[in-house]
Amino acid sequence: MIRSFKTMALKKVLITCILCIRMDDQTCCADIIIETYAEKLKVCGHPVRLKILCLIEKEEACVMELWKCLNQSQPVVSQHLAVLKEKGIVDSEIQGNKRFYSIVDPFIKSIVQSLGTV
Repeated sequence: MIRSFKTMALKKVLITCILCIRMDDQTCCADIIIETYAEKLKVCGHPVRLKILCLIEKEEACVMELWKCLNQSQPVVSQHLAVLKEKGIVDSEIQGNKRFYSIVDPFIKSIVQSLGTV
């Protein structure tokens, strides 16, 4: 029993050492990637923006549909959409006299999709 415990402990140490060797600068995410993702998460972390993203993840929506659903004023919703669009998270398409918004950033889209499974 003592011998197997020592063997298990030794294996654990070896595995830890192997993992540390693999986690050098070449395998870690570059700072620029981390900063980019952090900025996107920060922008999407606002409750109104997150609600907007949840709504447009399933289907495109125009500003009027969003502000009615969110019980927010049109200028507030438009300002939040402008921030999301500026960061490249959403884009819009004009259809007739309306502008429809959708998520174009795959990283954010996958996060918003996963919120539905929580």
